[in-house]
Amino acid sequence: MTSNPDFSDFFYAAPDGLRLHARVYGEGNSAHWPVVCLPGLTRNARDFHELALYLSTRSALPRKVIAFDYRGRGQSAYDPDFSHYNVGVEAGDILAGLAALGIEQAAFTGTSRGGLIIHVLGAMQPAALKAIVLNDIGPVIEPAGLAHIQAYLERAPKPKTLTEAVDAQRKVHGQDFSALTDADWERMVRALYRETNQGLLPDFDPKLVDTVANLDLSQPLPALWQQFDAWAAIPLLVIRGANSRLLSPETLAEIRRRHPDAEAITVPGQGHAPFLETGSLPNDIARFLDQAEARNIGK
Repeated sequence: MTSNPDFSDFFYAAPDGLRLHARVYGEGNSAHWPVVCLPGLTRNARDFHELALYLSTRSALPRKVIAFDYRGRGQSAYDPDFSHYNVGVEAGDILAGLAALGIEQAAFTGTSRGGLIIHVLGAMQPAALKAIVLNDIGPVIEPAGLAHIQAYLERAPKPKTLTEAVDAQRKVHGQDFSALTDADWERMVRALYRETNQGLLPDFDPKLVDTVANLDLSQPLPALWQQFDAWAAIPLLVIRGANSRLLSPETLAEIRRRHPDAEAITVPGQGHAPFLETGSLPNDIARFLDQAEARNIGK
């Protein structure tokens, strides 16, 4: 494990031997539930940097936070077989990482694909889930939202500089994310791209795009209500972007009907998926985790 002033880089072996990476914040914080952060499809651990700093150093109950890079993203190795870029394999990778870190139970925060992985983790190792935060994802994925992601990845901009990258992201996503500041856009771009001798490159295996391009969106996507219903006793917070195309208001309403104790936050001026470090969200997430843990004492 290598060190950074804010976090440690942790490398471990996947079940098939691939070298994978996670960031560990607040390594010495062992008094409370750790928090596991799982990013979106093409994203990486850097998306959670500001939230992880808040939860590990500035919240009332400082926690250890582990933010994962899936295989083919960030500092994790690329898989020579791109068919392994699927939520089942990635869920197994997360469990391997937690085992290597000696973590048996945690609160889980999942953005988009990360939330789907939490559904799978609940089926694979339900005792691991102490609390769940879903960021703009639920048991039903709207085909229109997935089609938007598919189209974006197929025609993803190829900026040469950070300024060009910010402009390109604003052009594509600005209408859905009117609430973001200049600093928010720049932080997002720095998390999405890496600087190389060839200029800026998206920080993921290009073959990952093939896994989305091959989806047939003319067929209904399988819903995950059966997996979701198994969470009835697990504290749940669902965050939805007011402009989201992936998590519909109807699905959010059904989530709350099936899980009456679930909390929900709709973030104005943001789409898929809200930036968890913006506005009151860090405090909201910390408060939810603290209250969930307090209710769990004695159970």
